[in-house]
Amino acid sequence: MARGSFALLDLIRPLASLMPAVRRADRAVPFHRRALYTGISVSVFLVCSHLPLYGVRYASSGGADPLYWVRSILASNRGTLMELGVGPVVTAGTVMQLATASRLLRVDHNVRADRELADGARKVLAMAIALGEAAAHVLLGAYGPVGSLNGALIVLQLVSASAVVVFLEDLFDKGYGLRGSSAIALLSATSTCGKVFWQAFSPVTVNTGRGPEFEGIVLAVVYQAVARAGKARALVGTLLRRHLPNAVSLLATCLVMLAAVFLEGVQMLLPLQSRDGRGRRATFPIKLLYTSTMPIVLHSAAVTALYLVSQLLHYSRFGGAVLVRLLGVWKEASHAAVPVGGLAYYVTPPSSVAADPLHALVYTVLLLASCALLSQAWVIASESSARDVARRLQDQRLALPGRRDGATHSLLSRYIPTAAALGGLCVGALTIFADMTGVIGTGTGVMLAATAVYNLVNSVEKED
Repeated sequence: MARGSFALLDLIRPLASLMPAVRRADRAVPFHRRALYTGISVSVFLVCSHLPLYGVRYASSGGADPLYWVRSILASNRGTLMELGVGPVVTAGTVMQLATASRLLRVDHNVRADRELADGARKVLAMAIALGEAAAHVLLGAYGPVGSLNGALIVLQLVSASAVVVFLEDLFDKGYGLRGSSAIALLSATSTCGKVFWQAFSPVTVNTGRGPEFEGIVLAVVYQAVARAGKARALVGTLLRRHLPNAVSLLATCLVMLAAVFLEGVQMLLPLQSRDGRGRRATFPIKLLYTSTMPIVLHSAAVTALYLVSQLLHYSRFGGAVLVRLLGVWKEASHAAVPVGGLAYYVTPPSSVAADPLHALVYTVLLLASCALLSQAWVIASESSARDVARRLQDQRLALPGRRDGATHSLLSRYIPTAAALGGLCVGALTIFADMTGVIGTGTGVMLAATAVYNLVNSVEKED
């Protein structure tokens, strides 16, 4: 590690030693134990996602939700221990990744001490972000007037829940979870899949004006078909109902998941051969989704920051300023604060293409361009560019069979940037389709869930 980077990280070494950590396994953990730890981790997360915060009045947390648009991505649940979800951990990981890629921090991953110190710094940063977000929630009145003691207790609960997420992530990183998916991706997928399952099979009844109906669309359709046989109009009304989950949203969710799984499996195998004279052969896969769903994650993070800044300014004494209105104009709705003007409005999925074609066009162009550019930028930030891959293959003494040494880098330079840009466009297009067809949750959440489940299943199939 460089001297300056070491001095910077060394300042937080005492705090890093206090972070939740798991001892790395000395040998390979058996599959059944990893499956058990994974199940326990998901169960702990689900319990925390449904445990209400002590000291919060339900009436005060029932207004507009400022984080409504990003809860599916952050795997958060309002008013519970998982209010912050995986947001602090994801933010800390992204900051450390960008700092390392930009050479602000120089970490030698071949040195164990460097790896452990960088990992500890990431955990400290995650806990600091969680503390800041928890304090902001309380001070900005997200839970109403709670008082000093209850406010401190709420902050303590939220920070403790984030510590649980940090511990679960470390558990997976140290080899105790199922391979093929990180803890963060698995928890986000669990949250989204739980919402899809609940809105498909929820037994809660709601009075819609035509009598009580099940909230879950599958149960509602079965009930209409069995209990009210012969009433085709009532069945069609249930299939296309507006204010509850309907058949179109469920079908769109299934289609997006299937499309994401298909795109995740499209790849080109680059044949390689060892140069050590032993004839060892290998392949390097260049996937169509080369950066997976990272472009839409980064785009969503940027949009989330825009939402928060725009809402804070809109409801402040500067709300009438021209610059503030250019960022976003907000209107209170029953479930969330909804953007009705400014940049925040145009980066929000339109409810209907016919209602505002200009909104749909601008939203589509911005999302596609953002995903393509962010995908190419992430290739460089994650050190998976053609130059980085060629260097790693050279270190492993692998090259294209029958080609000179520089041919590998030349060929990778042709395919990797194209795959990154095209993959970003595919992810953006699928997200647009998901948002405009009203999938359960959000298009980004469904994409993340489908990718995480695919990688997990693919990894389990490869287990010996």
